Amino acid sequence: MSFHLDAASVSHPNGQRALHQIALSAGSGERIAVIGPSGAGKTSLLRLLATSLRPGEGRVEILGQSPWALSATHLRQLRCRIGMVHQAPPMPPRQRVITAILAGRLGIWPGWKSMLSLVYPADIAGASEQLARLELADRLFDRCDQLSGGQLQRVGVARVLYQRPELILADEPVSAMDPVLANLTLGELRKEADTRAVTLVASLHAVDLALRWFPRIIGLKSGEVAFDLPAGHVTDALLRELYAAESESPPVQGSRAAHITATSAGADPRRATCR
Repeated sequence: MSFHLDAASVSHPNGQRALHQIALSAGSGERIAVIGPSGAGKTSLLRLLATSLRPGEGRVEILGQSPWALSATHLRQLRCRIGMVHQAPPMPPRQRVITAILAGRLGIWPGWKSMLSLVYPADIAGASEQLARLELADRLFDRCDQLSGGQLQRVGVARVLYQRPELILADEPVSAMDPVLANLTLGELRKEADTRAVTLVASLHAVDLALRWFPRIIGLKSGEVAFDLPAGHVTDALLRELYAAESESPPVQGSRAAHITATSAGADPRRATCR
């Protein structure tokens, strides 16, 4: 079991409810997309799974452990087994891309190796390999402030791929990318999850990407689970209800109709969004 939430609730410091009575579980190797309108609690759910938010109520188990019953040392060790992809990766502007990627192993390496790697990168080949998967190998020694928002997001993904965690959490990981790169990036995350049988949970604003790449869809609304269904069971009526307060139709990145047509014909859905 990768995680288990039992009636978990989280409130912001101002008392506003972020999550209410969340009951969810995931086994090893599952791929789950979390969708919902802005303010639904998607980021809060991922932060709860990442152990950066503590529940005010309920029970949380991550990778077989209860995070808030652990000592500080064991909690740090648990966090090293979790990889988090941020929508806006927290990278110092003057940091080099290779340093940002190698930071994925800082919690595993001994202190001397981490310090030495700041002067002379410890694993140039390993960092380059992960960047190449995301078509960004030529930016290995660039500074982060020389990259676009979409390129920074791919660096953040490369860092987690290099980390090789047991649980991958991704908060809007492709929001700054065009459809081709978004599909490439989600494809690499899926490949990583499938190859190593690790659990992947991603929040996505683009519903078409969620339905294309994730077998299980969780809809959040007002901090509560509106539905938890296989992708094939998520109907247009459910989506309209989920996003009713935000717009007349759910957000998409490409053409959902094009994806459905291409998939039914056996075509590559990545091409369908780029015509």
